[in-house]
Amino acid sequence: MTERELTAQAVVDREIPAEPSLSPDGRWVAFVTCPVGWVGGRRTSTVWLARADGTEPPRRLTPGTADDSGPRWAPDSGSLFFLSDAQLYRVGLSGGAAERVTELPGGLTDFAPLPDGTAVALIGPGAADNEPSGLDVPHQPTDPRPDRLWLLDLPTRAVRPAADLGHHHVREVAPRPDGQTLAVLTWSTAERNPGVFEPGLFLVDVTTGATEDLGAPALDAADLIWWRHENAWQLAYRGLTPPGLVGGHAIFAVPGHRNLTAAMTSCPIELAQGPHALFADGLDTTIRRLDPATETFVEVERARGSLTGLSVTDAGTFAVIASAGNEPEQVRTHRTISRTGPTGIRWGTQERLHYQAKDGTDLDGLLVLPPGKADGPFPLVTLVHGGPYDRFADRLNLSWYPSGQWLAAAGFAVFLPNPRGSMGRGHAFAAEVAGDVGGAEWGDVEAGIGLLVEREVADEGRLGIGGGSHGGFLAAWAVGQTDRFKAAVVLAGVIDWPLLAETGEHSRFEAALGGKDNSPITHAHRIRTPVLILHGEADTNVPLSQAELLHDALRDREHEFVVYPGENHSIRGRDHQIDVLHRTREWFSRWLTPARPA
Repeated sequence: MTERELTAQAVVDREIPAEPSLSPDGRWVAFVTCPVGWVGGRRTSTVWLARADGTEPPRRLTPGTADDSGPRWAPDSGSLFFLSDAQLYRVGLSGGAAERVTELPGGLTDFAPLPDGTAVALIGPGAADNEPSGLDVPHQPTDPRPDRLWLLDLPTRAVRPAADLGHHHVREVAPRPDGQTLAVLTWSTAERNPGVFEPGLFLVDVTTGATEDLGAPALDAADLIWWRHENAWQLAYRGLTPPGLVGGHAIFAVPGHRNLTAAMTSCPIELAQGPHALFADGLDTTIRRLDPATETFVEVERARGSLTGLSVTDAGTFAVIASAGNEPEQVRTHRTISRTGPTGIRWGTQERLHYQAKDGTDLDGLLVLPPGKADGPFPLVTLVHGGPYDRFADRLNLSWYPSGQWLAAAGFAVFLPNPRGSMGRGHAFAAEVAGDVGGAEWGDVEAGIGLLVEREVADEGRLGIGGGSHGGFLAAWAVGQTDRFKAAVVLAGVIDWPLLAETGEHSRFEAALGGKDNSPITHAHRIRTPVLILHGEADTNVPLSQAELLHDALRDREHEFVVYPGENHSIRGRDHQIDVLHRTREWFSRWLTPARPA
């Protein structure tokens, strides 16, 4: 096969698979694909169907002209429900046009078919004149309308309120396998602040609408799963590990909201039927199943790299999205179902790194070398992930933002560190950055760079650093602490933590990470490194004011400032993504190659 150049167009036009859903009988798997870059300001996606044994290629169920998502099976495995442009549709296995099932004002945000096959639980705002009667908090016309819980009767298509949950904003619903009860996660309001800090967990009787309050769940609760032990139904969910706001997620069981993963050194990513769960374990991912007798998670499978989107049947078969090394994302059951491109690319060599911080803490990360090259020293770009509760897994590191393979294709070695605060090494490791971002976390990154310089992989005179969101913060922080970097890229980066806590979406979470002393703006007068600042105009997570602060502070020092119109925290527009890729690679090339005088 003739090798092709990796182009920005090939990166953003990739169709990424997601949301695999196994049929209850285990014979079929549905999934969604969506291009990385959006055209015309909207997401378009396609629902696919494949045999779970991989004996036939996947076939389209939808044309890919609408925003299709959330495929879920009817209990008899004979048809598939999904959302298309926020309304519910149903399609049979034989193909043909999908049937529209709902026409609800305001659309839907989620749904769950009930086990008896005659009804579907719906989540959406509904019409203003069809509110449940118990609302005790009036809403202003400009406030986002809370999502309510509804029941759709499939034979008649009638929709009725499922329960009176007062003013609560419904976030998730999980029918109990016997069909008699719904578990419901809520916020106090549709506004993230204070809604996320005032969660609720309720049971709803499907027949009568009677409700039972199970007490406040952990913050950020999601992934409701039922299971049965000793003739009693229990619930599990994933939520923020108490008592602080920093430290990643745990899995909790109800009754009691007891932490089932407190002693583990890996981190739960997703929870699925069984209960099964995906765990970030260093650079890799494990599938584990809960042993109800001991309330511990037992390893079922260990996979190199990344697994996401776990779907499990009652029989324990599963489907996931997998990527390892330089393999693009693929839908996998016990065999590969669907692969994604681009194909014919000679990828950079990706190596696993294990090293220690100055205080002896064990760390890991990845090194991506230019394709076909092994002998350094190379110009080195360090890319820091967002979060900080995230990680670089040993998977294909390729995306619309500056990524390992994109920069390696231009001749750079790329260091992808997982410093303190990352997922994959347990709660204590993730919580070490609380109130101290840029402290030990930055020392961990420096230790990795020092190791690569010492091994003559990296040229000390040609070092760059970049990142997005929290990674953008750390890039801005780094160039305020040292002049060793010859170029930096700050994409949607945090520059002033107290200001972000006042103006961003995550308020108290941001305040728990850092203060004025941890803010790059406090040290911006020291910056001598050329900085490329990129930001979305409509960013509600890290508002544009953060980038403007850094731009104003740098004044006549070498930097560029680019604002992408209409973009939020993640740059979605295809043309804007292409610009990000070209602009960042050209920036590092300008300052790091060829070798510049010390």
